[in-house]
Amino acid sequence: MGTEPAPSITICGLTYEEYASAVRAFHGHLAPGMVLGGLLVDLAYRHRPPGELLDVVCETRTCLPDAVQLLTPCTLGNGGLHLVDLGRFALTLFAKDTGAGVRVAVEAGALGPWPEIAAFLFKQAPKHAQDTAALLAALLQAGDDILRVEPVEVDLARLASRRRAAFAVCPRCGEGYPEADGEACLGCRGEAPYTVGGAGSVENG
Repeated sequence: MGTEPAPSITICGLTYEEYASAVRAFHGHLAPGMVLGGLLVDLAYRHRPPGELLDVVCETRTCLPDAVQLLTPCTLGNGGLHLVDLGRFALTLFAKDTGAGVRVAVEAGALGPWPEIAAFLFKQAPKHAQDTAALLAALLQAGDDILRVEPVEVDLARLASRRRAAFAVCPRCGEGYPEADGEACLGCRGEAPYTVGGAGSVENG
């Protein structure tokens, strides 16, 4: 496997080396999806006026949300990052007050000259068979050429309805949960990924 590329590009004002270092610290390793995500965020910012208060819609759970949280003020915790998992590697950067924004996505039809990127995005080869250095180099060489930008209008009311659901107290566990989930919380209805009272349980006090 070759060495990592170090081209003279910037991602949201960071050199590639600076961004790569920040990715390792935040994401745990230099994932190709984080590099691609950085390119999407950078291109989106270049198509919006400076000084706007912006939110982001992210259409995948994989890597891209971390790039958004690393490069923008928008996070899941502060509500500026809206995760709408459509399974597409795309994001929309939009004005909080009007919903006017731009959507940036990977243009599948532009991947012909970049087989490493196509294999990565469409899972055409197992991860262990990928040449990560070659993939990173391809992503940075391709840059904007594999991305599509289009103006969009975000439905602010639809996003607000996702965040402002009424809450109720679950009759089984006594904890708060979104009332729209039904007569009891999803955890008490078998959706929790754990069993209460296992070997690792602790007592309060």
